[in-house]
Amino acid sequence: MVLPPPLRPRLFSRGSWPEARRVAAALRTETVGGALLLVAALLAIVWANTPWREAYESLRDAHIGPASLGLDLSLAHWASDGLLAIFFFVVGLELKHEFVAGDLKDPAKAAVPIVAAACGVAVPALVFVAVNAGLDGQLRGWAIPTATDIAFALAVLAVLGTHLPSALRSFLLTLAVVDDLIAITIIALFYTGDLDLPVLGLALLPIVAFGALVQRGVRTPWLLVPLGVLAWALVLNSGIHATIAGVVLGLLVPVKAVRRGSAAPEGQESHAGRLDHLLRPVSAGVAVPVFAFMSAGVTVVGGGFGEAVTDPVTIGIVLGLIVGKCVGVLGGTWLMSRFTRAELDDDLAWSDVLGLSLLAGIGFTVSLLIGELAFGAGSAADDHVKLGVLLGSLCAALLAAVVLRRRNRVYRRIEEYETRDADGDGVPDCYEDDIARS
Repeated sequence: MVLPPPLRPRLFSRGSWPEARRVAAALRTETVGGALLLVAALLAIVWANTPWREAYESLRDAHIGPASLGLDLSLAHWASDGLLAIFFFVVGLELKHEFVAGDLKDPAKAAVPIVAAACGVAVPALVFVAVNAGLDGQLRGWAIPTATDIAFALAVLAVLGTHLPSALRSFLLTLAVVDDLIAITIIALFYTGDLDLPVLGLALLPIVAFGALVQRGVRTPWLLVPLGVLAWALVLNSGIHATIAGVVLGLLVPVKAVRRGSAAPEGQESHAGRLDHLLRPVSAGVAVPVFAFMSAGVTVVGGGFGEAVTDPVTIGIVLGLIVGKCVGVLGGTWLMSRFTRAELDDDLAWSDVLGLSLLAGIGFTVSLLIGELAFGAGSAADDHVKLGVLLGSLCAALLAAVVLRRRNRVYRRIEEYETRDADGDGVPDCYEDDIARS
């Protein structure tokens, strides 16, 4: 993190706190963030199935915060509405970057992963509806299997894909970003409670002020942070899920570098880049793991497991994540390449897309959040949602691992063939063979 000289505190001065900088750098990698997410979820599951599970429930349900401001929330509520707002703020920064300077800037290049993402949302929803058709109240969870957890998916790909083409990661990243955008829209449109328009109108004031300041290059935290917190609190009390405030604020931050009121010299880091660099370790190391710990604790001991796995909600989620995501992403990609001028990247084979389609079935953070919004945190249906998300994500990850490990071996053999130099003359043997044949 590089702060402007007037704001650079001694804590971040050159040479101080090297351990903190190393930890922050590690948290910016997909593997470490995904591992923390997995560990937090496993701790919650283990604790929720021990004789001390009542202590876990008491911790999760403990309330703190000023009731007069509408902020007397449980710790689980603080995790889902408060900490996840940081995660969604980072998502907003990613979306802004992709639309302004990333793969989504070029419609032709982005068309295939965009359609794949849209189909990867629609088909799992249809699978869930088909399984739960005619069941009162359960169709409200139709959107649970539609979300891909970008942290988990990229972490699995990073572990398995030591030799996989970089185009596969770019495809997955673009698909996951579009998937996040669709999920955010679904939450705003379909999982908003009683809307309080006056409070929502008040929320627009700090949001507009925040946008005006960052667009002019203002970076003073004493101005921006209070405006962000005020916007979050007002959106929370307006009936819209508070994480939407994080996304909106992230989208307002300029991707291109600016100074106060003018463009900055070329090469200078943008405000979005600085904020992403600063907040990504907080999101990956605190916000998402704490949410996972508060949300993943499902109790399966005591005879409830059989009932949970036979519940159509659980079955719909598992089939949606495994079958729906795979068919949607793979089918959407094939349709685009078959009936339009869009083409699959030259570095990718259809076997790679199959592995990626299975990998997209890893739904965790947003899926658990939508489950809570659909059925209410702590309800019996919510416990079944958690089990379905965990089982579906685990099966999707294992199936993706089988396909991607096989593809990784293929690409490793290709690399070994292309780099082998038996005579040590500095020219790979494959090139010498081509020269000899010509």
